[in-house]
Amino acid sequence: MVKSFEVSLDDIRGAAERIRDMVRVTPFRSSLRLSQVAGRPVWLKCEHEQITGAFKLRGASNAVARLRNVAGVTTASTGNHGRALAHAARQAGLPAVICVSKLVPQNKLDAIEALGAEARVIGESQDDAFEEARRLEREEGFALIPPFDHPDVIAGQGTLGLEILDQMPDAAAIAVPLSGGGLLAGVALAAKSLRPDIRIIGISMERGAAMAESLRAGKPVEVTELETLADSLGGGIGLDNRFTFPMVRDLMDDLILLTETEIAAGIRHLAVEDGETVEGAAAVGASAILANKLRGRGPLVLILSGQNIDPSLHEAIVKGER
Repeated sequence: MVKSFEVSLDDIRGAAERIRDMVRVTPFRSSLRLSQVAGRPVWLKCEHEQITGAFKLRGASNAVARLRNVAGVTTASTGNHGRALAHAARQAGLPAVICVSKLVPQNKLDAIEALGAEARVIGESQDDAFEEARRLEREEGFALIPPFDHPDVIAGQGTLGLEILDQMPDAAAIAVPLSGGGLLAGVALAAKSLRPDIRIIGISMERGAAMAESLRAGKPVEVTELETLADSLGGGIGLDNRFTFPMVRDLMDDLILLTETEIAAGIRHLAVEDGETVEGAAAVGASAILANKLRGRGPLVLILSGQNIDPSLHEAIVKGER
């Protein structure tokens, strides 16, 4: 039986109904080559084909749909949550200010502003950006919707877990990109509530993985943000983290960390062998298989979480120049 949290399976089911017309049911594809390498069936959950190019639209849409009487919405984001919140705000007719650090790539800033939101660059880290988002909440009446540590966001991301089991009822394991933990917490809660035996594997990078360091310390800790190919997995989890840290701690079965070379290999492999253009964070499942770090039996689902990578960087990686 799954431990009780402040987010429940009923919350996730409610979110699924609420956002049904706001998000796509994304494709589910077999990967022949990764299956051969892994020695087990490997399936790609193509969430990078979501409307805004990443899974974040699920949580943002659910959270915005539950708002009442606010001046606008704001958040701090490494890019994909900001883009998702900008889209959800536009659909709801609300102004949006997305606070980002200087580490967020320009292509993600452009995508946010193309949706009518302001991308406000603040400081050297996501923690710096959060201070501005909190100011907007405190002084200007904006609703602050964090990228992961929020029940409505977690419930929205959990709808992906329901969708995966609907498409692959006999999945033995799900490999989930791990950053702040909103995706893993939601997917794990949904999947394990329905299938307690399913394994949830979190995957992150070696460079500045805040959740990994926090789990090692037994409590949320600060880490220095470092440049990484998996830039969407950067940022802290918040010293006042209330929801995702305990859920990841209690629901995740294993954690894998990857080098930059391994992440590049996953991006390259998915492009060349599977024809999928994904960002570093989305490639980590494939990277872990190729690095022989992700082992086990039975059908394995890899969540391709986003496609928002700079085209020139992607080209360089595929050519082996990075």
